[in-house]
Amino acid sequence: MKQFKLGLVINPIAGIGGSVALKGSDGVGIAEQAIALGATAKSNARTSLALEILLPYKENIVIYTASGDMGEHTAKALGFSTQVVHQLEKKITTALDTEQTVQTLINLDIDLLLFAGGDGTARNVCHIVEDRFPVLGIPAGCKIHSGVYAITPKAAGRVVELMITNQLVSLTDADVMDIDENLFRQGIVKAKRFGEMQVPCELRYIQAVKSGGKESDELVLQDIAADVISKMDDELFIIGSGSTTAFVMEELALENTLLGVDAVYEQALIASDLTEPKLWQLIQPYAEGKVKLVITLIGGQGHIFGRGNQQLSPRVIRAIGKENILIIATKAKLNALQARPLIADTGDSALDMELSGYLAVTTGYNDQVLYPVASPQ
Repeated sequence: MKQFKLGLVINPIAGIGGSVALKGSDGVGIAEQAIALGATAKSNARTSLALEILLPYKENIVIYTASGDMGEHTAKALGFSTQVVHQLEKKITTALDTEQTVQTLINLDIDLLLFAGGDGTARNVCHIVEDRFPVLGIPAGCKIHSGVYAITPKAAGRVVELMITNQLVSLTDADVMDIDENLFRQGIVKAKRFGEMQVPCELRYIQAVKSGGKESDELVLQDIAADVISKMDDELFIIGSGSTTAFVMEELALENTLLGVDAVYEQALIASDLTEPKLWQLIQPYAEGKVKLVITLIGGQGHIFGRGNQQLSPRVIRAIGKENILIIATKAKLNALQARPLIADTGDSALDMELSGYLAVTTGYNDQVLYPVASPQ
């Protein structure tokens, strides 16, 4: 089992004002006031409930977190391998500690950020993360209006367990909401949307289905194609080989090289059946992030690189960038792998490792699942 890189951020004072009628912990001096009134923090205990679900897999998990009560103490107490990426300077933490920790995690290529807090914590995380990697909240605050939280701490642990055991996990955009606590303390509820983040959730089939609960392949492929086409603006799209990618070309009414690589710009075909040197030459004039690569997997085997698309060489893949790779597949095709990971076999071991981890696979229109990618052993 591949090592799972779990980011962990705990807001130690989340919800601390709730039990002493302060309506939360936001605001200057509120945490100190709550402690003076006898309030005790519970976010670390609630995080423990989530992490205890993952104890059977702790040998395969590394937790990246902040020092002390922001994650280190709880993770180490449960016996998890732990790496501290942010040192606290003061006993009572601030929003800046959360944001600095998350900023550091961005550069560590984590598979998921698990954070404990309330809506204020979600806002802090969202401010830094945006859509860089998936997050999941452990409810520990007074205010839980945001859709980025699991129903309970144990439910959060169960979702992470699904990811670790290579189950299909949907990736959805969830709103980050918060209310004004100063107004709330005056009896006025005023909620506001502050953004959205990508959240893993239990797999749900939302496409049209046939009797028996099977996906209707043609309808699902139309949804997948519509999602890809909706992203085609002023960027160069490299379309890889395979029948799933061929359906995208069919929906665009463009000729397709079934076992080759084509190039599309502004929904028009500009090059067909590209060789590796021609492909390398073609992408050179484009700025970073302006080339997207659309690929699928070999059914039953799971290879995304190294089988039937050798034109996509290591130098081409690196130039395009991992973040610009769009993997498309039906959920039925992913389920047929029986939880086996996708395989990146580029011929470059270092690149294969860089591509490993959890990647989003487009499985419908605005519908993605997180799925593990592994390098060949």
